[in-house]
Amino acid sequence: MANDVPPQEGPKPFYLREKIGEMVKYGYPLTMRFSRKDRELADQLRVSMLTVYRLSVEIDKKYYKKTTVQNLDVELAVLRQLVQMAADKDFYGGKHPPPLTIQQYEVWARFNNEIGRLLGGYIKSLA
Repeated sequence: MANDVPPQEGPKPFYLREKIGEMVKYGYPLTMRFSRKDRELADQLRVSMLTVYRLSVEIDKKYYKKTTVQNLDVELAVLRQLVQMAADKDFYGGKHPPPLTIQQYEVWARFNNEIGRLLGGYIKSLA
């Protein structure tokens, strides 16, 4: 006879970490193409992306998560500001184009916004 009980699923992967991984896969190669004069900003973007990823792994593995979640929220805000700075024409003046195009900025901002929504839902679930 057919068994109507669905098979047991294993633990689901941490979706927030997956989305952050996708953002890193998109943004990391972009920062490698920044010009020499923008190298410091590219370095800060890479450090921030990797910090966000590292914090998401910590959240997945730790038992008490509130401070780590807060640190991730702050680092995501820093990353958002750095991405915005990398696409800001006023920041670079009229002579030089910003290292990120408008389309690259929009895609990266969508990644960051989705991560922010997932993180916000996760923070609400902890409260």
